[in-house]
Amino acid sequence: MGRKGPSWVGDAVIYQIFPDRFRQSVQMETKISSPLTPWGTDPAAQGFQGGDLYGVIESLDHIEDIGITCLSLNPIFSSAANHRYHTYDYFQVDPLLGGNSALAALIEAVHLRGMRLILDGVFNHCGRGFWPFHHVVENGRLSPYHDWFVVEDWPIRPYPEAGEPCGYHCWWNDPALPKFNHSNPEVQQYLLSVGRYWLEAGIDGWRLDVPDEVPIAFWRTFRTMVEEVNPDAWIVGEIWNDATPWLAGDVFHGVMNYPILLPILGYFGAGSVRDNLKLTGNQEFYRALNRNEFEEQVIDTMARYMEEECCCQLNLLDGHDTPRALYALDGNMIALRAAFLFLFLLPGAPCIYYGTELGFDGGPEPSCREAMDWNAAPGQLANYLRQLADLRKEFPALHSGDLRFLKSEHNDLLLVERGKEQQRLIIAINRGTTPIPLSDIRLPYQQAHLLSAQSAVILSSRKIREYTLSA
Repeated sequence: MGRKGPSWVGDAVIYQIFPDRFRQSVQMETKISSPLTPWGTDPAAQGFQGGDLYGVIESLDHIEDIGITCLSLNPIFSSAANHRYHTYDYFQVDPLLGGNSALAALIEAVHLRGMRLILDGVFNHCGRGFWPFHHVVENGRLSPYHDWFVVEDWPIRPYPEAGEPCGYHCWWNDPALPKFNHSNPEVQQYLLSVGRYWLEAGIDGWRLDVPDEVPIAFWRTFRTMVEEVNPDAWIVGEIWNDATPWLAGDVFHGVMNYPILLPILGYFGAGSVRDNLKLTGNQEFYRALNRNEFEEQVIDTMARYMEEECCCQLNLLDGHDTPRALYALDGNMIALRAAFLFLFLLPGAPCIYYGTELGFDGGPEPSCREAMDWNAAPGQLANYLRQLADLRKEFPALHSGDLRFLKSEHNDLLLVERGKEQQRLIIAINRGTTPIPLSDIRLPYQQAHLLSAQSAVILSSRKIREYTLSA
């Protein structure tokens, strides 16, 4: 089996949507008679604010206007939680989101625009309401489904008292999230049938939740199934650290590139990173970096994988379970724009978390799950993101799997080389407050050009293109 993934991924610009907080459609607003949590309520509050998939369809003009080519939805299947990681029916889109017909309509609408759609597959655990687990709760050892889960103590206690064990394996010791017993062939076949069903319904791939907690042999079988149904479908895993075992050519095509997130924010936001995010336990996270440290971390991350795998990575600055990038940078818009520029220069698919284009700055989960403000007009940041998306269309070198850093004498000046020969690009990013003459830079060819403070320039064989980061 080859290592190469779907060719469209390297050209894609992803938009991640947390459905409950994105948009309530006119269609669903008239259908839902039960009261919802008011739109814009504190993200930490329980309840449902009413975003739905028809609302996503109504927003496709906005999404396409910022250069998006692929949607990535957080879980959409029936669940008793607004984030829908507590699935109770894997074959039904949550009725609050519009049901299966809404997903069918979204798939059709997306494909008519030449865009793609991937779904979030939560196959490590389910919710307490999942029908086989409910059967075990009611029947105990006598349930024919008792081996779908790992039970250590009968009777199980799905709603234990404080400090009382629940008696079964669950995700992060949360009784609301029973873990599947993946050694059971019936469980494997059920989950494979879920993956197959929605691929046959027309989705373009799966983003897989906490896949490192599932035996890797299952994912090999999963990939075989995916390639049988749709060889062009993308499989991307949520792996937070080194993903080498999952990118060996027979498991995933790519992963969510979390290791690249921290150095990007740490370098371009070196003077802005919030102190409350720098340390978690004994591990340092959002740490300020100098240019050499930044380059070393980026090179180390990319060197773990072959070029084909780098082209299938999902590159991100934030998402539904991290602080928003603008929050991490303490509101420094210049640093954010520089960080996004570098993100779009990387091999793989850059990902924009919904609301970023409006300057959302929610903090750690769940504060990063704000309701979209549809009264706010997209401004300069939205236009800038569109310019970055256009860059990837204009320059084929940005679709390749190579990236090199050139020598720089300035800590504030980053020099990146992409592509080769006629497609070769050199990108200079000045994060500092002092202009730098490009004649002072030891480039392979000379440019008589003054690189302004807090700006970037792209040098190709045809033109010079400058971007102001402080706009």
